[in-house]
Amino acid sequence: MEIFGRDLLQKIKEAELHGENAHAIYSPPYRPLFTYEEILTKNPKFAAVNILLYLKDNEWWFPLIVRSTNEHDRHSGQISLPGGKKEESDVDFAATAKRETSEEMGIDEHYVRIIRELSPIYIPPSNFYVRPYISYTKKNPKFILQETEAVELIEFPVSSLLNLIEKPEMMALPSSRGVQVPVINFNNYLVWGATSMILSEFSQLLKNL
Repeated sequence: MEIFGRDLLQKIKEAELHGENAHAIYSPPYRPLFTYEEILTKNPKFAAVNILLYLKDNEWWFPLIVRSTNEHDRHSGQISLPGGKKEESDVDFAATAKRETSEEMGIDEHYVRIIRELSPIYIPPSNFYVRPYISYTKKNPKFILQETEAVELIEFPVSSLLNLIEKPEMMALPSSRGVQVPVINFNNYLVWGATSMILSEFSQLLKNL
């Protein structure tokens, strides 16, 4: 499709965001909604994640990672975007997104260019307020995973996000404590929770280019 040509990055930058309406499609049924003021009263931890676009075989892709197992991390073992907690040394959330991508995937930060920010998302179980970004790298990435953070890399074609449906498949997962949640099933990799909600907004953005 033409939208996935080399002008895709500029179109993404100018596109309208769908925010909570897009998030709601893949939101777990038990997820409460809070205003920004209510979120701040919970003293949340601030973080950023990154959708890193890159060209491979004349098609746009982005990576997801399978998180390492960590009994102290409520999201361990799940599939997620690269990202993490904002550090005091980060000048802004975009810097957090770039730094975490570099640390977790072994990509030189210098080659990661931010395109835009997506809508922020609050994750009640871990009390994280997350700022998602879309970025790109012109240099072909050679991924080197940070073993303490990630055990597997999944390369996800951007075009597949056009196939996300308005009524997603529901599954009960061990990591969802047996509760049925909406999932993105990509080659038997099950993406759910905040990651699927962020990708839902990216999907809606792409569909409306």
